[in-house]
Amino acid sequence: MVRVTAEFWVKAYLRRLALADIAAFVTARGDATAGAVLIKQTPLDGTATLYQRSYDLDGNRVWVTLSEGAEQDVDDAVRRQRSFDPDIWVIEVEDRAGRHLLDEDGLRE
Repeated sequence: MVRVTAEFWVKAYLRRLALADIAAFVTARGDATAGAVLIKQTPLDGTATLYQRSYDLDGNRVWVTLSEGAEQDVDDAVRRQRSFDPDIWVIEVEDRAGRHLLDEDGLRE
């Protein structure tokens, strides 16, 4: 399987979100080559969900919920993760319907 750099994946993800009229912002830039990526999705109601890419039991890449609840608590989880690994990318997705597109082909991998 071909692996793409973190920066390439982030750029492609931001473009896909833009095409769907979903606002998104890079709030922390990680390592361009191999930085991990966190996705914070907020429906702009004071809550948020934080997703992290992981592996399932079959070795497939999947997105898992790292934190969810009050937006301040999710922001605290992001800060904790960044204190362990400053090379993490953080993308904030703002969509009232809760869309993040992470379950679409090409993004879930």
